[in-house]
Amino acid sequence: MAKGYWITLYRSVSKPTALAEYAQKALPVIESGGGHFLVRGPARKAYEDGVLDRCVVIEFDSVERAVAVYESSEYQAAAKLLTGAVERDVRMAEGT
Repeated sequence: MAKGYWITLYRSVSKPTALAEYAQKALPVIESGGGHFLVRGPARKAYEDGVLDRCVVIEFDSVERAVAVYESSEYQAAAKLLTGAVERDVRMAEGT
């Protein structure tokens, strides 16, 4: 079975303290769901329409597992902390 990847690209962070609070609550939920962080921090270089803000890549055993963690009530409670604090794009992709 192909690995699943949860990819988050932050377009802007207007409230860093909210992002930090979110991270404290979301990290244990993601890790207990089998997520392994591969990338976590600002981009080093951006091309085309990219931005140099924060990017995160989390590996899971499958896309289905990544989606289940994202859609869980525990993760969604943490994600609410980001309302009005960040603009981001979240995607789930299957590895090759």
